[in-house]
Amino acid sequence: MPYMQKKGGGNIAPEQFFAGPRQMGLQSGLIFNFTDISKAPNTLLAHTLITVAPKDKQAALIDAIYAAFFEHGQDVGDKDTLLKLAEDVGLNRDEMARGLTDPAVQAQVKAEAQQAHQLGVSGVPFFVINQKYAFSGAQSPETMTQILEQVSSMQR
Repeated sequence: MPYMQKKGGGNIAPEQFFAGPRQMGLQSGLIFNFTDISKAPNTLLAHTLITVAPKDKQAALIDAIYAAFFEHGQDVGDKDTLLKLAEDVGLNRDEMARGLTDPAVQAQVKAEAQQAHQLGVSGVPFFVINQKYAFSGAQSPETMTQILEQVSSMQR
């Protein structure tokens, strides 16, 4: 909890700071247990693991990583935690461990992170449409629909 209080700037009561994201999450079927999050992990390994996972397992792996962090406060920057999550979704631990140390994959993930930084991504969620239009932050379904309709009308 101290980490998340600091993240909120200390100016807002923790429950007030967490209420919005928690409410939006519940509307989408997501659980945010902010009180169990003790630090912001470096997610480079998590992104690398997702990259090396077979395409048909990536969605399940992403869901497992999100649940580990947001619901259970686990360190998703820890190699052993990530490999356990990979096993839990049916991936071979040894293959995934090799993938995590593959220099080519690491370079790819770092290049994608650099590209995101150049686009102005400083947090998640962040959306890029047609590699031209971008918006950030958790938005209501109505707001997202409006943005998509506006982009669509500009493409005509």
